[in-house]
Amino acid sequence: MIGDDEHGWADSSVFNFEGGCYAKCIDLTKEKEPQIWDAIKFGSILENINFHADTSNVDFEDKSKTENTRVSYPIHHIDNIAPGSKGTTPKNIFFLTADAFGVLPPISKLTKGQAMYHFISGYTAKVAGTEAGITEPVTAFSACFGAPFLPLHPTKYAEMLGNKMTENNVNVWLINTGWTGGAYGIGERMSLKHTRAMITSALSGELNNVDYTTHEVFGLKMPDTCPNVPAEILSPKNTWEDKAAYDEKANNLAEQFVKNFEQFASNANEEIMDAAPKVKATV
Repeated sequence: MIGDDEHGWADSSVFNFEGGCYAKCIDLTKEKEPQIWDAIKFGSILENINFHADTSNVDFEDKSKTENTRVSYPIHHIDNIAPGSKGTTPKNIFFLTADAFGVLPPISKLTKGQAMYHFISGYTAKVAGTEAGITEPVTAFSACFGAPFLPLHPTKYAEMLGNKMTENNVNVWLINTGWTGGAYGIGERMSLKHTRAMITSALSGELNNVDYTTHEVFGLKMPDTCPNVPAEILSPKNTWEDKAAYDEKANNLAEQFVKNFEQFASNANEEIMDAAPKVKATV
């Protein structure tokens, strides 16, 4: 592990600025997240948590304050870290999103244009429990996944990313850890076991020689097969009982992507704009 959140990409290395981690710990168990569990010790800071009655033992299932319970800890609390929080040039980059509308595939391989477009979009969804006043899922876009910290226009950073991808022959993947089988309240959260299997397969090169299907609205390349992952979940529409409802939800999400991107369009090149989702006409 190089680091948690903020990194730099030099000519021959990737490096971390922070030296620590900031993890959610709602419903945390040693079985599900052994590294985070073991990192909670002297020197860590827990936020928004409660204790089991009359003890100093944390009740990780207690969400009475908020579901957004957190722990901060220094990177040396984790095993298998990179000395100096530094690594070599990456071969795979993963964009993470939690799509609460059940539309985006659990893993998709991005073209250079799509990588730049989704980097600028910085999409995720807010659900009940993450922020006060949120009772239904809402889209959240943060340019380059860090809009408040950008001194230059987001398209500048996207073009830098595109150049780095070309120079270093880097694969970029979009990973959706959100909902499958329906939107929030109907479907269920993507299995962490399956997400890990997909990322492992991408890293090992096992997804280099499989067939891909193109998402009809977002244009994303979805693998038809992936080791240790049920094939039926790889295309999100397959997991919905009501296919027409899926198409409607996919169109709605695409429209929000397009609307959000209007603020960047005048500075975006043709390759980036061509990667926008294509809203389908409905009868």
